[in-house]
Amino acid sequence: MSDAHAITVIEPFVVEVPMKAPTHGVHGTVSTQRSALVRVVSDQGAEGWGNVDPTVGYSTSTVAAVVATIRRFAPVLRGADALNAHRALALMEGDVADGFEAKAAIEMALFDLAGRVLGVPITTLLGGRVRDEVHFNAWIGTVPPAQAAREADAWATRGFRSAKIKVDGATDEGVARVAAVREAVGDRLALRVDFNESLRLDEAVAFIRRLEPFALTLVEQPIARDQIAGLAEIRRGIGIPLMADESVTDGASLIDIIRRGAADLVKVKVMKQGGFLRTRAMIECAAAAGLRVVIGHGFGLTPSTLAEVAVAAVSKAVIDGCEAVGPLKMAGDVVTEPVRLDTGVVRLSDLPGLGTTVDADAVARYRI
Repeated sequence: MSDAHAITVIEPFVVEVPMKAPTHGVHGTVSTQRSALVRVVSDQGAEGWGNVDPTVGYSTSTVAAVVATIRRFAPVLRGADALNAHRALALMEGDVADGFEAKAAIEMALFDLAGRVLGVPITTLLGGRVRDEVHFNAWIGTVPPAQAAREADAWATRGFRSAKIKVDGATDEGVARVAAVREAVGDRLALRVDFNESLRLDEAVAFIRRLEPFALTLVEQPIARDQIAGLAEIRRGIGIPLMADESVTDGASLIDIIRRGAADLVKVKVMKQGGFLRTRAMIECAAAAGLRVVIGHGFGLTPSTLAEVAVAAVSKAVIDGCEAVGPLKMAGDVVTEPVRLDTGVVRLSDLPGLGTTVDADAVARYRI
């Protein structure tokens, strides 16, 4: 029998999975997660799955657009070698210049398929892991300070070592939320603040300085994603490390951030950057420039979470506090055994591919 695996099926799905409770953030309140799945099958019957989870207000693409792009790629990829992700990406690049989320979903499915064929985890396909455990970052939404304090104490009690606090705009309540959390947890949690682009450039430095007494690890994306020169200006004016997130899209944006000195850290996501290979390349580029890296998307299902765990496990440049905590928020999932993040740490598995099994009944139940 030939070792070749030609792609025969690329099948996208849209699912909508309920959350345990509404999540309150800068972009509003959400109670369900709408995600794209894609199933890739080879002519020898091998199968792989990919999953991306665009977020309204954060992502530039909708789930419907991701699925439409996947359908556009299907005839381009049919017959291509399912074990050659580089060739698949080149074929997709020739058809669509952007479409990063769709490319990420398909590339993830190809890596999952290859891992299953070869009997190895995705970390092996990425060159091997440098850590056997990945620690996760808790989150605290735009809730009243007293509630934020209670939630932070609960996260620390569960075993989490770091947490993100959402702050929407330059408000006294935002400062009070951060102060209340720090008072509640003492030095049990490393704290970071995420603005999700909600500050104006002319107010950012003065407001962030008000947060300096609370010993923050970093502040994230204070101003609009296209204001990279503004990020550099803010970074020069504050004493807390600055992380760019929404500003980091493709390689060119990362190079611009590096050249301008616009960040101390950058955040990357397998979905946003367009797959494992692109994300790894951007991590190495950032590391070469002396920047540290955070990985993870705060909303999502088990497959996309395990994808980001794999990337976090194969690079020393990625710091503790992975933000791929979507499964903690979900009341359901699309796999037979959802990943367990209850204590804030996941131990890497040697199961092949993504290390999870998609549950066809669950996909049918949540499919829209």
